[in-house]
Amino acid sequence: MRTAAAALATALLVLALAAAAAALPALTGRVVDGAGVIDAASEAALTERLAAFEARASDQIVVATLDTLDGEAIEPFANRLFRAWGLGQAGEDNGVLLLVAVGDRQMRIEVGYGLEGTLTDLHSKLIIENTLVPAFRAGDFSGGISRAVDDIITVLEGNAAELEARAERQQESESGMPWPAIVFIALWAAIFGGAIAIALLAPVFGRKVGPKRYKWLGMTVDYTGSGSGRSGARSGSSGWSSSSGGFSGGGGSSGGGGASGRW
Repeated sequence: MRTAAAALATALLVLALAAAAAALPALTGRVVDGAGVIDAASEAALTERLAAFEARASDQIVVATLDTLDGEAIEPFANRLFRAWGLGQAGEDNGVLLLVAVGDRQMRIEVGYGLEGTLTDLHSKLIIENTLVPAFRAGDFSGGISRAVDDIITVLEGNAAELEARAERQQESESGMPWPAIVFIALWAAIFGGAIAIALLAPVFGRKVGPKRYKWLGMTVDYTGSGSGRSGARSGSSGWSSSSGGFSGGGGSSGGGGASGRW
């Protein structure tokens, strides 16, 4: 009796969770613009480009937009949609889903098992952050999606270095200087700034342990060395140191590879 009741409770829970999950749209083509944010010309060009790429490389890319996820997280929704549509080829799992939930201001690139080593999570994140987010914030959904598809194709065709180099250039232009230079400057500023601060503050906050010698922050600062005044300060023996519809999927599957983002 208890077993039957437990089975019934489990079944009801599954039904409740299924009812709470957002409904999945039908796969009607390589571009399923449920949110209506892609203009007709861009959609036609995008569909043609995706079909040509699939014919050439066999990898299958599908773009989908919708109004809302109805409260569901985009990661499980994208995975459910990918599996329901069976993107990619059975046994190859070479599908990619670009999903945009316009009302929730979220997007995700879901990658099939077979392409996770090529279109990595990092590549997906770079495409989202450097291509989709800026375009969507400017209200350019058609252009952003089109350029993101170009980026995905670029990576799948073996030119990931081009995407990475562009992302690095964009980061440098935003920061004003290359990040290695920023790290170098910050490191040296911390070292010299720390030394100066120690020399100036040890007599104020430290404990005097001898003539012109103070113990502070676990180290001994000695002002009796050669040179004039505080310029002779050094760390003592404490050892202190610092450190730094007419279309269908082929039956592929996804294990959650890819990346998500917001704008």
